[in-house]
Amino acid sequence: MPVKIDPTLHREKKPPWIRVKLPNNPVFWDTKSMIEDLSLVTVCEEAQCPNRWECWGQGTATFMIAGERCTRACGFCAVDTRRPMPLEADEPDRVAEAVKRMGLNHVVITAVARDDLADGGACHFAETIYRCREVNPDTVVEVLVPDFIGRDDSLWIVMEAAPEIFNHNLETVERLTPVVRSQAEYKRSLKVLQTARKMAKEMGNRCATKSGIMLGLGETEEEIFQAMDDLRAHDVGVLTMGQYLRPSPKHLPVVEYIEPDTFDRYREVALEKGFRHVASGPLVRSSYHASDFKPELDPEA
Repeated sequence: MPVKIDPTLHREKKPPWIRVKLPNNPVFWDTKSMIEDLSLVTVCEEAQCPNRWECWGQGTATFMIAGERCTRACGFCAVDTRRPMPLEADEPDRVAEAVKRMGLNHVVITAVARDDLADGGACHFAETIYRCREVNPDTVVEVLVPDFIGRDDSLWIVMEAAPEIFNHNLETVERLTPVVRSQAEYKRSLKVLQTARKMAKEMGNRCATKSGIMLGLGETEEEIFQAMDDLRAHDVGVLTMGQYLRPSPKHLPVVEYIEPDTFDRYREVALEKGFRHVASGPLVRSSYHASDFKPELDPEA
């Protein structure tokens, strides 16, 4: 029987801990101007990330390559779903230039799902990694990738470029996956994470694997802990947990706003289960304070 989320459970009024400070730092505007100057897309804007004011104010951003149109229509995501445009051959160079101008010691590169491409955009990911590393040899490169429909050949292309951190989000618990990520599969995402880790080891590359889940979609505590166990069983060492926020009335409703103390408790549970780094809080997102995790200091990376 298909899983359904009752829209009447949606709570319109946000709790006081869901607050975002508007920018008053000139660095924010400098970052915005630079991104526009290089004609780059950021997931910060496309996904309406609540932390974009803070991150841009600190001169950091998560770059979204392969266009701003996604081939999937996930129930939680604000990114536009339409027929994608062709890839831009100079985009890897523009991302590398942005990293250089911003002086980043850690860059996160993500992308829309490009199921229309034979490799799912893997070669474009790899080329962006290569160019960033060539121009910025001391910068840690983290990639946040789609599942490539489970194709190991596409995954191999990305892993061959040797990112220091490989991130693929589970997004939610197994029961809710069909409604939250209708074109994805819970077990396939776990396999992608495990296979990426295995490939990195076979290539002799140091690479930490990372994943994230959203809370507040109607999952139970038992299901959250099971997702943690599933990720650990697939050799994932870094976990992010944040509050789901509804981008628009067309998206899935918020069933529950999770208390900050509960996020803190979940962090402790995750650490006890063996995760080496955990970011957990209402406004935490996959790339929020990503540089707090130091893969070079992780003995298991």
